[in-house]
Amino acid sequence: MAAKTASKSAQQRSSSILINGVLIFICLLWTVPTIGVLVTSFRDSRDIFTTGWWTVLPHMGMVDAGEIKLDANVDVNGPIEIDGVSHTFQEWREGVTMPDGRKITWFGNKRTRTLKIEQEKWQWFGANITLDNYKNVLTGQDISYKDAEGKTIIRKGGNFSSAFLNSIAVAVPSTIIPILIAAFAAYGFAWINFPGRKFFFTVVVALLVVPLQLALVPVLQDYTKLGLNGTYMAMWLAHTGFGLPLAIYLMFNYISTLPRDILESAFIDGASNFTIFTQLIFPLSVPALASFAIFQFLWVWNDYLVALVFLGDKNRVVTSALAAMVGEKGQDWHLLTSGAFISMILPLVIFFALQRYFVRGLMAGSVKG
Repeated sequence: MAAKTASKSAQQRSSSILINGVLIFICLLWTVPTIGVLVTSFRDSRDIFTTGWWTVLPHMGMVDAGEIKLDANVDVNGPIEIDGVSHTFQEWREGVTMPDGRKITWFGNKRTRTLKIEQEKWQWFGANITLDNYKNVLTGQDISYKDAEGKTIIRKGGNFSSAFLNSIAVAVPSTIIPILIAAFAAYGFAWINFPGRKFFFTVVVALLVVPLQLALVPVLQDYTKLGLNGTYMAMWLAHTGFGLPLAIYLMFNYISTLPRDILESAFIDGASNFTIFTQLIFPLSVPALASFAIFQFLWVWNDYLVALVFLGDKNRVVTSALAAMVGEKGQDWHLLTSGAFISMILPLVIFFALQRYFVRGLMAGSVKG
């Protein structure tokens, strides 16, 4: 019996190690690209063109160890001997590894008579860390840098700060408005008896499967007639309409599981439906509200299609600004990575601030006793 228990315990331990190992591996797959974007956003443009972002980590690499200047009487057209090793000019120019591990490479043409010495050593900080990339992206000022060929290039920064503020102006109201409307609607569907309640709730659930792209053209035509196209109001109304079915469904699942005794006690005390909702239901529904807030905010913040159709270039959001940067500055990786990481900061803050409510709100109504 003891041996059987020990065997079962060992199997559980092995299964736990395997599952945790797989989860850690998946997390690393998701985390490594993010770390790469972060590190690249702080690197000098010349380093980005020549080395990978991982070179900032401690590693063995070739470092400059001095130079050799040949005398004028050395014939550079024939075999050239250095420290007992003889090679032609072309071979020295391609680089020669010496017996002691040093690498000697001819610098420039024959007239320079100069050879560079590199030696492999541990490098603890393999990149020049700078904040210029973020300054250039956020301010929109003229910037200059050297490309891989050493040429100085002058271009205008992205002025990403205005796009960041535009995204906040779009995302915050587009998250708050549907939450408030959906909470009221979910309370009505869950606890108030009115004619057609089941029919209207069925319609709400059916709207979940309606493709977003199907409504863009009709809504755009209405916005054009009303003069709303290109305004924040157009974005707020669009995201509210597109987000309400999911919001109502999630909120209904949560509110319908709240103890009915609380509501009956409030009704006996003479409380109205509005008082019950504001004083009882709304505070108790914080997990579901936070869960949907994460979904809605991330969806609106990362939205490109709706912003492109209803806002255009009049008020660029971060997704539109990044897409424009890819077209305008496709080779400027130091600017693209900085802009990408700036666009990630606020969604990460929102998610980590509300994550403790995420699972509770998402699982609301899945189990009923």
